[in-house]
Amino acid sequence: MAVSSPDLGFKPKGLFIGGEWTAAGSGEAITTTNPSNGETLGEVPLANEDDVDAAVAAAKAAFPGWAGTPLTKRAECLVKLADAIDAHAEQLALMDAVDSGNAYSGMLGDMTWTSDTFRYFAGLVLEIKGETLSREPGHLNMTLRQPYGVVAKINPFNHPFRFCAEKAAAPLAAGNTVVIKGPEQAPLSSLRLGELCEEIFPPGVVNIVTGDGKTGSAMVRHKDVPRIGFVGSADTGRIIAREAADGLKQVTLELGGKNPIVIFPDADPKKAAAQAVKSMNMNRQGQSCSSTSRVLVHESLHDEVVNELVKAASAIPIGFPWLEGAEMGPIVSQQQYDRVMRYIGYGSEDGANLLTGGGAPDDDNLKNGYFVAPTVFDGVTPDMRIGQDEIFGPVMSVMTWSDFDEMIEIANGVMYGLTASIVTGDFATAMRAAERIDAGYVWINSGGRYLGAPYGGWKQSGLGKEETFEELLSYTRVKNVNMRW
Repeated sequence: MAVSSPDLGFKPKGLFIGGEWTAAGSGEAITTTNPSNGETLGEVPLANEDDVDAAVAAAKAAFPGWAGTPLTKRAECLVKLADAIDAHAEQLALMDAVDSGNAYSGMLGDMTWTSDTFRYFAGLVLEIKGETLSREPGHLNMTLRQPYGVVAKINPFNHPFRFCAEKAAAPLAAGNTVVIKGPEQAPLSSLRLGELCEEIFPPGVVNIVTGDGKTGSAMVRHKDVPRIGFVGSADTGRIIAREAADGLKQVTLELGGKNPIVIFPDADPKKAAAQAVKSMNMNRQGQSCSSTSRVLVHESLHDEVVNELVKAASAIPIGFPWLEGAEMGPIVSQQQYDRVMRYIGYGSEDGANLLTGGGAPDDDNLKNGYFVAPTVFDGVTPDMRIGQDEIFGPVMSVMTWSDFDEMIEIANGVMYGLTASIVTGDFATAMRAAERIDAGYVWINSGGRYLGAPYGGWKQSGLGKEETFEELLSYTRVKNVNMRW
């Protein structure tokens, strides 16, 4: 039977600029739809270059006052926003589940992570310190840490609210003002963030625009934006880096991943398969930069692991993501759905063996959405397209290895280096692998992330570290003061 979209209790007011809501200068809008059933959820403004100018001007005007706000008062604002997120967590999670297709339970977890992040950075503001270097009588050399000014933040669709809010926490704590661009495919919750900030921050400290790639490009190229943060694909990250280079701007990039999970011969096949499926982030349809989409299993365990992997993947409940019991929803958009299906076709074309999934689930109730069943390919080789490219969908590629050095070569044989996962009971083996795999974040018999632990990629998976004190300092500039009296 047809299932209608739930009432989100929200209607977009416009762009949030300088503490006020305004229409896009062009008068154009983006229609956002529910990827589960195709229903229209609303329209958001399509910000053009003039709108970006206005947002940056508002942020620039607000910067001196915010930078001059006592650190403890600045921290109080961050904690108030954390409290507001907690108070509205269920609505925000529902908005993201409906607008992006991600499972409600996962989006509810996003809200907890986001509020925790604001409290984390609020607690660190007093640690923004310089150094003193006394060299001789009558002389003092010291360093000051000062904010950049206006920070542009451009965010993807897989964590719509979390990334829009969380990625602003460190810049705000450091004394910067921000212009945030919500994801084009799931923009509603970013504008709801503006409503929460409206009651907490001085006008212009937080500005939120919605739009497309041209909107983001205008933010990156703007002469009054010296600092940029972006989360998204490696292709877009390279474009941003090139555009930022003209202004020699500081850039943080969290980009894609083609991450391995390495299963050693001493692993329990059932537990290893469960870990592989869990770390694929199927509650976001595999639309996660950290998803372990390459399963590197030792040849001695291949048959057992593959059997368990197929059972675990096939058992994931698929459905409308806002309904209880659904652990996996639809791909976010027609464009992304077409990409996933294209790569599934590549897998078969290149000679891999499709074991499960490969198309829409067998449920007529889901026929109007962009649903793709969890897909497992076996017999994948490193030269295949599904073994090299980030698909950003629920597609897992099983590769077999027999020699440790061979495994390392396969693991490192892609352009990405974001995460890796290792499954073994042998601590020495685990550490040998962790040291040699080119990835910025490595799990051993575990998963999940911890605030305070630096997260960021190697190679073409990005620049910079986040979720740590290092991120906070990265939104400050060091000034040296050399004084003699």
